[in-house]
Amino acid sequence: MVCGGAARFAGAQQIQVSGANRTIAVTATEDAGRRADTAVVHVGYQLYGGTSEQVSVAAGSASTAIVKALLAQGVAKDAIESESQGTGPVQDFQPTPLSAEEKMQHRFQAQQSWAVRCSADEAARVLAAAVDAGANQSGAIEWSVADEASLSAEAAGKALKHAQSIATQMASGLGAKLGPLVYASNEAPQLRVLPMNGRGVGLAAMMDGPPTMRKTLSLGAPMVHRSATVAAVFSLE
Repeated sequence: MVCGGAARFAGAQQIQVSGANRTIAVTATEDAGRRADTAVVHVGYQLYGGTSEQVSVAAGSASTAIVKALLAQGVAKDAIESESQGTGPVQDFQPTPLSAEEKMQHRFQAQQSWAVRCSADEAARVLAAAVDAGANQSGAIEWSVADEASLSAEAAGKALKHAQSIATQMASGLGAKLGPLVYASNEAPQLRVLPMNGRGVGLAAMMDGPPTMRKTLSLGAPMVHRSATVAAVFSLE
């Protein structure tokens, strides 16, 4: 005899047993992870000058040098996307006091930033090249996998298998046999990126160390995870 009711099970969010139509509904969540294989490296510069013309000239030189350095690393032109840029007078407020001479050299400022798409293995080299060329406002990296669809499908497949395993145990406990899958739905998967230990330290060293140090440091790609929640309904035989 199959009774109706609901219960919570280890590893599943919810289980419902229907005696009226002889089904078991299980909701389960699982996770799938892979090492990141693609990256978006954010690089840019910020500089100051005594006049607007001085800043504009320096900004043009910095921009040209950084893009040239990226292209020299084999980065495709269409993989370098401008994010922001601008020039203008510096506000009177400064986080640290400046001398009168320093204030004269900090009357105007310019900034520009780019998002550079590359493989995860190339991220450290691309970042180092940009910094060496004058990108003094750099370091943020977005990690991902090229085939996110298959990673999501892997997480959903694991969740469905988990749901079936729990439903089988539940059916056995009720003295019944689990039948075929009647219905299944998959909630939108959640993306999680787990940083590797020491990644932040490595970035800081690349920013502050000499060029030879920046070029020899490696930057390990973190794991990228997708979680999926599947609601499955199985018949009872």
